[in-house]
Amino acid sequence: MEGSQRLGAIIMLAAMFEMVVFLWAVSRRSYLAVALPVTLVLGSLNALAFWIGWTMFTAVEEEEELEATLEQVAET
Repeated sequence: MEGSQRLGAIIMLAAMFEMVVFLWAVSRRSYLAVALPVTLVLGSLNALAFWIGWTMFTAVEEEEELEATLEQVAET
């Protein structure tokens, strides 16, 4: 696993962990009127962070596949 893949996996895990902790805190019914808008914003930010992590995690594999395809084309 390369550095960018590792960083992508860490970002994804951190986003998931943070959202689970926040949803647990919201379920305790503390300031629900404030928590609902904050949940929507935080959920959007976590989705964005997860997407960035996923992109970083899968980018290296796609680069390797592209390089292998280009090498095959160059050989023919």
